[in-house]
Amino acid sequence: MATFPSITPTYGIQKSSAPVVRKVQFGDGYEARLTFGLNQNPKVYNLTFEVSETDSDTIETFLDARAADYASFDFTPPGEASSSKFVCEQWSKSIPYLNRATIQATFRQVFEP
Repeated sequence: MATFPSITPTYGIQKSSAPVVRKVQFGDGYEARLTFGLNQNPKVYNLTFEVSETDSDTIETFLDARAADYASFDFTPPGEASSSKFVCEQWSKSIPYLNRATIQATFRQVFEP
């Protein structure tokens, strides 16, 4: 299992949750809700890395290698105590200044053995 390089994202992280819930609505206005599955609350992180071009190449090489076989990787989100498994389905890189780069990536939590 690969581990994301120890490069810290910049502040301004966006974390979102979308719990998996099944709902049934009855004709008289009542609604029943039920969580679905064991891991029903995956997280999605929108991260920005403002780093040197060398570090951006490290990140991009790592993500390209995972994209080749769509493998998950371990990542410890900022402010969290333990790592989880994630996939990165999309990222972008810009080079605003000489020897500086910005990578924006979306990490989606997955649950695997």
